[in-house]
Amino acid sequence: MKIVFVTPEATPFAKTGGLADVSGALPKALAQLGHEVILILPKYRRIQEKNWGGVKIDPLLRVPISSRVESAEVYRLNGVPHFQVLLIRKDCYYDREELYGTPAGDFEDNAERFTFFSRAAVEAVLTLDLQPDIIHCNDWQTGLVPVYQKTLYRYASPLASAATIFTIHNIGYQGLFWHYDMHLTNLGWELFTPQALEFYGRLNFLKGGIVFADAVTTVSRKYMEEIQTKEFGAGLDGVLRDRQGALYGILNGVDYQEWSPEVDPFIKQRYSASDLRGKTECKVDLQEHFGLPVDLEVPLFGMISRLTEQKGFDLIASCFDAIMAFGIQLVILGTGEEKYHEMFRAFQRKYPRQLGLKIAFDDALAHKIEAGADGYLMPSRYEPCGLNQIYSLRYGTVPVVRAVGGLDDTIENYDPLTGTGNGFKFSGYHPEELLAALERALQVFRNKEQWQNLMRQGMKADFSWDKSAQRYAQVYQEVLAKKRLSP
Repeated sequence: MKIVFVTPEATPFAKTGGLADVSGALPKALAQLGHEVILILPKYRRIQEKNWGGVKIDPLLRVPISSRVESAEVYRLNGVPHFQVLLIRKDCYYDREELYGTPAGDFEDNAERFTFFSRAAVEAVLTLDLQPDIIHCNDWQTGLVPVYQKTLYRYASPLASAATIFTIHNIGYQGLFWHYDMHLTNLGWELFTPQALEFYGRLNFLKGGIVFADAVTTVSRKYMEEIQTKEFGAGLDGVLRDRQGALYGILNGVDYQEWSPEVDPFIKQRYSASDLRGKTECKVDLQEHFGLPVDLEVPLFGMISRLTEQKGFDLIASCFDAIMAFGIQLVILGTGEEKYHEMFRAFQRKYPRQLGLKIAFDDALAHKIEAGADGYLMPSRYEPCGLNQIYSLRYGTVPVVRAVGGLDDTIENYDPLTGTGNGFKFSGYHPEELLAALERALQVFRNKEQWQNLMRQGMKADFSWDKSAQRYAQVYQEVLAKKRLSP
């Protein structure tokens, strides 16, 4: 099959979160299965700064937006193995320091920026004669692609015959804009209804993808079930239940060529399940990096995350003194809401020998944390899939997680009596339950034989992209067959 993969971010080109990891790894895994994959994303400033060696290709795209037609350049990247990468260049939209906004808030013109990107992607398929079998769209920034294909471009061959797949990576981010932005899309007002793009008086890009795509996927089985409920559906649970027959939950995989202590170039000493000695050196290196006392007997936990309520930081804040009272060390890497920046800076001043903090995006340090920490803390309010708990397993860094979404699908509670399980999890969003799970982990940590057995079990687990990519390919074929049979 020929697959056009449309995404607002992808590693190693531009990243804010797990979507980028998926968008970098899944196309490669699909290509290794023998499919032809073309990745399309915006040409952000950070891509230009990395000097990827892209070559501009002709012709220019002519992209209608509101009452005007704008031009956009297309660049093809050189030296990317396995699949082709096309970049949409429009500097007034994408030549910015960040992808979607700043700590102060989202860019005010995001509706225009990603209306343009969605329609430019559609125009690229036609103008460059890509002739895909599948157009795979990701998150709200691409939600208008299936809408365009079914409406303004419904007679545009061969675009109209492609099957569209829309993946929800996080339903909490929907691309909600006031209804006056509808003019940007050039779509008729008959689509501004509860059955299409309207959402409580606002324009909802994510809803467009859900309603108009031929199939909708989510990034874990549990999350697929959760988002059909009021608690987790963010107002779209009814829309998703209506599409239940076209809804699939496929667990994300990980790229072990990038995330494995056996090959990791960023860590102090490489190691494996059969030889854990290097992990000790990585722990010392991590403690030194954050200026914490070097002590191998002190349990060291890591967190690499967006600093937002979704990730459970309000829960951590409510019991942080109790967490510190366990005598553990905790290192945190990430950026997010300013209130959490300030909160953790204050905690660091209070606990300078226990809390290491870096408010930044730092990929190399993320690898060091995965390798150097004893445990990984992930008490998310909700978590579509989660990747860091899976990375942690491979690095022998034991996860302590809340049993939601992909965290519940991937982590099994450790039982010291049977030796089964790969981590620790709790159900309720309450400080008492988080602290109890952490205490269970610390009890096992004190038994070095049990802890090493637990580490090795996690390291041997296989969450590679091979199985997930095969499942995606199966869904593609099913959806494509249904589309070709439909009138």
